[in-house]
Amino acid sequence: MRRFIATIKEKARQNPKTIVFPEGAEERIIRAAEQITREGIARIILIGDEAEINKKAEELGVSLKGIRKINPSNYEKSDELANTFYELRKHKGITPEKAKEVMRDVNYFGTMLVHIGEADGLVSGTTHTTADTIRPALQIIRTHEKFHKVSSFFFMVLNDKLMIFADCAIIINPDAKDLAEIAIDTARSAEKFGIKPRVAMLSFSTKGSAKHPLVDKVREAVAIAQDKMPDLIIDGEMQVDAALVPEVCEKKCKNCKLHGDANVLIFPDLQSGNIAYKLVERLAKANAIGPILQGLRKPVNDLSRGCSVEDIIDVTAITVVEAQED
Repeated sequence: MRRFIATIKEKARQNPKTIVFPEGAEERIIRAAEQITREGIARIILIGDEAEINKKAEELGVSLKGIRKINPSNYEKSDELANTFYELRKHKGITPEKAKEVMRDVNYFGTMLVHIGEADGLVSGTTHTTADTIRPALQIIRTHEKFHKVSSFFFMVLNDKLMIFADCAIIINPDAKDLAEIAIDTARSAEKFGIKPRVAMLSFSTKGSAKHPLVDKVREAVAIAQDKMPDLIIDGEMQVDAALVPEVCEKKCKNCKLHGDANVLIFPDLQSGNIAYKLVERLAKANAIGPILQGLRKPVNDLSRGCSVEDIIDVTAITVVEAQED
């Protein structure tokens, strides 16, 4: 299944985009930036003090030739960024002085570079939390539609199978409408990457085997998603074994559209999604790529603070492909 990542990288190389890294002096980012540039996957902007970044690169034996570095404290467009942020947020009480202060935050600064078109996408999270990455995106880039929620998914790359898990990072306790939107957004994300989605809406119940409001929520979400996207192959509520094992599916739900061959799993809440992806990553030795954010006008993606250099490269390639679609 590493062929999937190789295909994504090749697509990125065909039309590389500019990706900004707010954590420009972080060791893994520097190592990844060199390799990304060498492979032609993306054009890179590193945010931070140029002298500090260059010193770190020299210590690591890394070449940053061809990689742009921007220091927020002396950037020639700093006033433009602050003024633009002020106009975006003055209805929330932001003053011009506060806008300048906010622009000293590297995630806000990097996100504003994406907003004004200086960069095509952003990747952050090696030292910052998911909230640190997504908050500027929600305030500056915003969602495709008003009131639409941002969610996330992981590509789970196993030896013989490629799966997509959602939502594993953002929406803590989605209601039925949220779950339906997560399912639809994830299906559309899958299609962007050449994957025909077969979506299982997961529960502890399969087709009414248990009675509970939590089961009702998933069942309602399936109905909403089917109404909004009639051609989508989606079914539920169902237990995960029925979603993945044809023999179990045949016993538990004979008329299931998925036939035990789902490739997109939608979890009923963040607890189950987050636990599940980490279990599969650790016990099944899957390569978990993400979280990939969906629902924003321009691509912004989060990294796990425990990510590897290869993880950063993979997420960057995915971000480039997303930017190609915009």
